Amino acid sequence: MTPNPQHSLRLAASGPLPVEEVWARYTQPEWWPRWAPHLREVYYGHPVVRPGTTGRVKGVGGVIAHFRIEDVDAVARTWAWSVRSGPLRLSFEHGVDAASPGSGKRTTAWLVVHGAWPLVIGYAPVARYSLGWLVSPP
Repeated sequence: MTPNPQHSLRLAASGPLPVEEVWARYTQPEWWPRWAPHLREVYYGHPVVRPGTTGRVKGVGGVIAHFRIEDVDAVARTWAWSVRSGPLRLSFEHGVDAASPGSGKRTTAWLVVHGAWPLVIGYAPVARYSLGWLVSPP
């Protein structure tokens, strides 16, 4: 039996912004560089993520990654995409929920990253930091 090289990790952050605002920031690519410091530029032909569309992002050090939006469910406030840069590939599920009662926060943004374990673990600190910015005032 061949081991599955794909692994998954779920990360989340809660903050004071309203659910609707966080959802808009998460799904409007022009916002991504404002809360995700590893993304410098986004090249995408639509104001909001749409299933079946593609684009690219320019990251730290000029690294270019191509992406495809796989799914968007505005009612459930979830979306998914796959990202590749050369031979490196990751896929992501994203979502926005109301924060747990009593937490003192309004919104929780989360992601599940899927890929080879070294990539997943390497991306985790960046993703966790970015999620914290996503749910916080600009």
